[in-house]
Amino acid sequence: MKNKITFISLFLMIFSSITAQEKVMELMQPAYLKKGDSVAIVAPAGILKNKQEVVDTAKKLLESWGVEVVLGENMFNDENHFAGSDAERCEDFQKALDNKNIKAIWAARGGYGSVRILDKLDFTNFKINPKWIIGYSDITAFHNHVHNLGVESIHGMMTTSLGSEAEEIAETIASFKKALFGKELKYTIRASNYNRNLSTDIVEGQLVGGNLAILTSMLGSVSQINTNKKILFIEEIGEYKYSIDRMLQSLKRAGYFKNVKAVIVGDISNIKNNTTKWGSSIEQLILEAVPEKIPVLFNFPAGHENDNRALIFGRKVQLAVGSEQYSVRFTD
Repeated sequence: MKNKITFISLFLMIFSSITAQEKVMELMQPAYLKKGDSVAIVAPAGILKNKQEVVDTAKKLLESWGVEVVLGENMFNDENHFAGSDAERCEDFQKALDNKNIKAIWAARGGYGSVRILDKLDFTNFKINPKWIIGYSDITAFHNHVHNLGVESIHGMMTTSLGSEAEEIAETIASFKKALFGKELKYTIRASNYNRNLSTDIVEGQLVGGNLAILTSMLGSVSQINTNKKILFIEEIGEYKYSIDRMLQSLKRAGYFKNVKAVIVGDISNIKNNTTKWGSSIEQLILEAVPEKIPVLFNFPAGHENDNRALIFGRKVQLAVGSEQYSVRFTD
């Protein structure tokens, strides 16, 4: 009898553990912006060389929406590759995290450097008073980290995006404003011939992801995200095909693709030419890495191109997939 009770207890423990792993955590949603709110612009990564004008443009844009702007004190510092030392970049970000009047933290640019300050930051106040963290590329490190803290974030344009002509980034700015102020986000995308559509049913799941290289660099750390039962978005720029393949295979071996509900592929830009012929397309590399049972959708306009539509990471989305197009709608 005792052995039977022990076996039942063990079974219930294992079942509870599996159930907990499969359950997708519902994230906290920071308050949407309203007129009179404040946004901090900081530079957590690469140097802002000759970017004063574009930062001024970003400041004017937010002010035209009725939002006040606070600039990081150290954001124009120069520490070789970085916008100031790790301590200086961390100081600006920490002040923005702790200031209750700041409702969003907007990264001036990416590049590289966010991971160097990630573990130096104290997110205690942020978890009590969550706010939007906004950016893409290297800012994926923050998206992943705050996702594990249970808070949504915005994968969207940065201040340096405003260096492009206004008409070229009209959709980018419009979607960015909608995400900030809580307007409906829904996109209809022309289908790619590479799309893997396994059904015409609606697929629902929490959206996670970001830059492919940064996702790979988070493996094995507290900032590695769990993709189980979620929809994964990826984008990349300036890599060789073999490098992209290596990252995809690393994520595959880590189980990133095993139980995702779908994969959405954004811009894979400026692929470098290898000295020897690789022999397959980027789309083929992705389809080979993602299990055949998983839908894969290409051509989503987000990443390092001018058309960089805002995404809310941690929010549930509905994918309606057809032969000619697919739609992505964020639910409340």
